[in-house]
Amino acid sequence: MALALNDIAPDFEAETTEGKIRFHEWVGDSWAVLFSHPKDFTPVCTTELGYMARIKPEFDKRGVKIIGLSVDPLDRHSGWAGDIEETQGFAPNFPMIADGDFNVSKLYGMLPAAVSGDPTQRTPADNQTVRNVFVVGPDKKVKLILIYPMTTGRNFDEVLRVIDSLQLTAKHRVATPVNWKHGDDVIIAGSVSDEEAKKLYPQGWSAPKPYIRIVPQPSN
Repeated sequence: MALALNDIAPDFEAETTEGKIRFHEWVGDSWAVLFSHPKDFTPVCTTELGYMARIKPEFDKRGVKIIGLSVDPLDRHSGWAGDIEETQGFAPNFPMIADGDFNVSKLYGMLPAAVSGDPTQRTPADNQTVRNVFVVGPDKKVKLILIYPMTTGRNFDEVLRVIDSLQLTAKHRVATPVNWKHGDDVIIAGSVSDEEAKKLYPQGWSAPKPYIRIVPQPSN
């Protein structure tokens, strides 16, 4: 079955470029981004891994751990890392899962349960559905799922923007409007009554319509 938002992210053990992990234990009390790749030495994924390595400090500032996945054995990951550094200027500075037995890809609904065999004999097209981004909260629940085709590079700046919204709305009873960025005004959540809102926001709010109650972004 496909994963849905607020499902518990499947736990797993896996070999990575930084040693063996158990996923839930590795996430701990942090947020996490798991992003997947159909195969090593693929061009679009090479650019993505390099960019993610470059902006990793932005995820660090937000308390977000990053982990990649590719449906290839561990020994191929090191060679790919060299190519990524050479062409993109940054080598992966986060663990990369070697999903050579397809276990994680199956658990996360990216490959059918019947898939088996030698991963090195599979082409990127065979694994083209392994192009997901999962954001997982400290409660180990799935907060965001993005699925990209092989021909479209992912926008990790957008992932950061969504994480800012997720972290804000997890702490405060607000929602973020279209194209919101950190520091912009927010909307009081629909689950908050006007009476509650008066207590939460004694300074009041602007309301172009009664159901659109706009306030400055709450401070942490």
